Amino acid sequence: MSRERIKADLAIIGAGAAGLVTASGAAQLGRKVVLFEAGEMGGDCLNYGCVPSKAILTAAHKVQAIRDASKYGISVGEPSVDFAKVRETIQTAITTIEPNDSQERFEGFGVKVVREYARFENEDTLVSDSVEVKAKRIVVATGTRAFIPPIEGLSGAPYLTNETIWSLETLPAHLIVLGAGPIGAELGQAFRRLGSDVTIIEAGVPLARFEPEHAALVTDALMSDGVTLHAGLSATKVSHDDTGVTVTLSDGQSVTGSHILVATGRKPVLDGLNLEAAGVETDARGIVCDDRLRTSNKRVLAAGDIAGKGGLTHLAGWHGSVILRNLYYGLSTAQSSQPIPGAVYTDPPIAQVGLTEAQARAEHGDTIKIASWGFDDNDRAIAESDVRGGVKLILGKGGKVLGAHAAGARADDLIQIAGGVMARGGTVRDLTSPVAPYPTRGEIFKRAAGSYYEPVVFGAMAKLLARVLSAFH
Repeated sequence: MSRERIKADLAIIGAGAAGLVTASGAAQLGRKVVLFEAGEMGGDCLNYGCVPSKAILTAAHKVQAIRDASKYGISVGEPSVDFAKVRETIQTAITTIEPNDSQERFEGFGVKVVREYARFENEDTLVSDSVEVKAKRIVVATGTRAFIPPIEGLSGAPYLTNETIWSLETLPAHLIVLGAGPIGAELGQAFRRLGSDVTIIEAGVPLARFEPEHAALVTDALMSDGVTLHAGLSATKVSHDDTGVTVTLSDGQSVTGSHILVATGRKPVLDGLNLEAAGVETDARGIVCDDRLRTSNKRVLAAGDIAGKGGLTHLAGWHGSVILRNLYYGLSTAQSSQPIPGAVYTDPPIAQVGLTEAQARAEHGDTIKIASWGFDDNDRAIAESDVRGGVKLILGKGGKVLGAHAAGARADDLIQIAGGVMARGGTVRDLTSPVAPYPTRGEIFKRAAGSYYEPVVFGAMAKLLARVLSAFH
């Protein structure tokens, strides 16, 4: 079969966040764009990640709110869960957002969408079953997929991943989760609150990339919900039969459940791209690229998870913007030029942007300062009877905000306050300036920032000045 030959300004492999942002922007600038996607438009986030996981978490949190209602003087019984209806709400969320990422929408921008696998023919040409595209620039945005660890018996077991778990038609009786990172923690809590028994097995430290005290807040919540957590123990063997799955742990004990979810990290999707033909270098994280996302082939860029800079949807979208700025606006932009927040959407949620305390101490030594405030001294949190958590600021010379961390209700939204200051290269003073509405949880960053200045504002010199000035007023 002969292929249609196309010359393009930009060819993109992958219609996840990075690919879609790049494609829409370039097409609206009048560039000829070809976008390859063999799977679902919208990529992992829309179909298997961010959207369905937040939908199921919403259902799970509402179930828990009913259980907790008695704390507020409201008497209700144990809620019943219609899992088929929960699945409907998940699918409704996906289908409602889906048009934003649809083939029709992008064709409306002028993008030629090819729903086929693409591979490199040479340094500037991609081929699929039906087309051959010679492009001035090529963006690889193929993302990542679940990493399946080499545990004895696992590959032959009917394991679930974040992609396949949404096909479950009934609630698991006992879900075993391998991994206590964001995916494991979120889905573990969701299924436990919906009625499954849940056991989470984590070889290292749960949520290790977050501040230890904030991660501990989540693990405490999981165990309070009834999740069994085995931290510091690895799975050494998996066996299965018609009745379920058994996992043997490194200390010799075993856990038997009805289903097993593998959430032990991600691996780059490089299969079948034939990157060697294009001279594109790769490593364990994905495609090797510089801070402007340029690869070893000057015509090829990498974006999103495959670029090895982090695995977040909003980071992938930012990568698309970086590519557009560099290629078509003449703005030399590094992908690292913006602080990228991360969040875990458990109850309570935790979020962070910038350096952790440990990272800051490693880079800046004892010059850093810490300013923190707890929700136990926030009037809105007190009124809501939920004072778990608080915020923590990592401050460098001159009060520059090097990192910000939040834990507790709405932490995932609150982190944007600090993120906005950091994006402007701001200092702790910038967090003290805005007047926040009362009572809101948003006041907490202002209170934390204010605590940094307390020794100066209310110290001995300030008191002397106030005494002198009071003589004139």
